[in-house]
Amino acid sequence: MPVLRDKGSTGPSGFADAFEDFARANQQSLYRTAYLLCGDREGARDLTQTALTKIFQHWRRVSAADRPEAYARTVLTRTFLAERRRRLRDLLAHTPVEVPRAAVGPDLTVTLLAALAELPPRARAMVVLRYWEDLSVESVAELLRCSESTVKSQCSRSLARLRERLGPAHVYVTTN
Repeated sequence: MPVLRDKGSTGPSGFADAFEDFARANQQSLYRTAYLLCGDREGARDLTQTALTKIFQHWRRVSAADRPEAYARTVLTRTFLAERRRRLRDLLAHTPVEVPRAAVGPDLTVTLLAALAELPPRARAMVVLRYWEDLSVESVAELLRCSESTVKSQCSRSLARLRERLGPAHVYVTTN
């Protein structure tokens, strides 16, 4: 493994040179790990670049670590997991709610979907997860990476907006 240049240098040139040496020495190893995590070349390249960018931002701390390579691998793995969570969160926030046809009529489905569409994506995701998917407050908070009180307050506000938008519940009751 190559030795980092002037590890103790505080000047901008020594700082950049030390990081560049580190990046060149570890880029292939990080890429291999990223490829195994992502399963595709483009995703691995992006992940490696993102991890190296984060490492550069905190280079003073990384270079002071006992094992900068292990630190870099941790950054790479955590970045991968964070991106997956973000994608899942975005997917959940933007996935239309499918209402079973047998449960409600088409008019109610259209009305409900239109009312839900007026909610911000994060609030909509909370309402859908909490009341449609019947997840607990704790589960929704963990899934969306926020506090339980945020879930409670956002759901309360969102339900109030839906009630205001939809009007009285008895209008939608059908008799058979």
